[in-house]
Amino acid sequence: MTLMIWCNNDFSDDQEAERQLLIRSVGDHRLEFHSRAANDRAKALSALIVADVAFGFPDAQAVCESASLRWVQLNAAGYTSFDRDEIRSALIARGTIVTNSSDVYHEPCAQHLLAMITGLARGLPGALVAQRGDRSWGQFIRPTLPLLNGQTVLLLGFGSIARRLTELLRPLEMNLIALRRDARGDEPLRLITARQLDEALPTVDHLVNTLPANDQTVGFVNAELLAKLKPGAIVYNIGRGCTVNQDALIEALRSGHLAAAYLDVMDPEPLPKDHPLWDAPNCFITPHTGGGHRTEKERQVKHFLNNLRRFERGEPLVNRVF
Repeated sequence: MTLMIWCNNDFSDDQEAERQLLIRSVGDHRLEFHSRAANDRAKALSALIVADVAFGFPDAQAVCESASLRWVQLNAAGYTSFDRDEIRSALIARGTIVTNSSDVYHEPCAQHLLAMITGLARGLPGALVAQRGDRSWGQFIRPTLPLLNGQTVLLLGFGSIARRLTELLRPLEMNLIALRRDARGDEPLRLITARQLDEALPTVDHLVNTLPANDQTVGFVNAELLAKLKPGAIVYNIGRGCTVNQDALIEALRSGHLAAAYLDVMDPEPLPKDHPLWDAPNCFITPHTGGGHRTEKERQVKHFLNNLRRFERGEPLVNRVF
């Protein structure tokens, strides 16, 4: 079986080794690289229509129009453009498999969240500000620093990032809860439903948002939800920026109801330099670096190649979305 593999996964000049790894390892399959540049769009779309496999991030509507595509491997954990009812229905009806790269990103994202949670608890951002500023010796904060043991974390969503974060937080003896739409039965923590959310929110010290962007999640973290959180709670977002009402978040920070927010994703991105999030009190921002790591491109390629071997053998694929 020789497959036509369409690829628009970007390889920079310093990622030639990873590109060559992909070329060497696809075997006898035909591999075509396509740019995401606008002037290559027509050529890339015409090639996608006749491909068997796509690796990268193809246009979701174009995937639906291809009669030959049997499998799409997305090189990201997010799959917003594919997470629409009409796209899902069309691809499921045709038998086209869609997988993402959650296994590439759950570890760095979970470690990023762990750094956010522990860094704030130990007062690291304030210490850095003092070092870069007036170099004041802030011993006064010493008796204010909390221990995380016994504090409650509510995870919005329980995908691979939240599952790995649970493992990292478990030794800190925190009380871990997750909101999940459909329980699988193997979750290693207490699950709640949307009906139980209002009851849980007043007990929450840390609200960790890993929700993807879709019709059900846009603006999910709104003013009403934030108001029900325990005073002094901290909000973290490493899911998608559009899932949080940012105006409501800013107001909750300004009023002092929230102690802090730590954001790796915003809406829009890049965040404009004059956006009020930059100046919101105790709002700490990282520029969508949560999933980044030195071996990111290599791990994307190896994840695809592992699934390619599975696809050749007719085995279940890893990180299947549908």
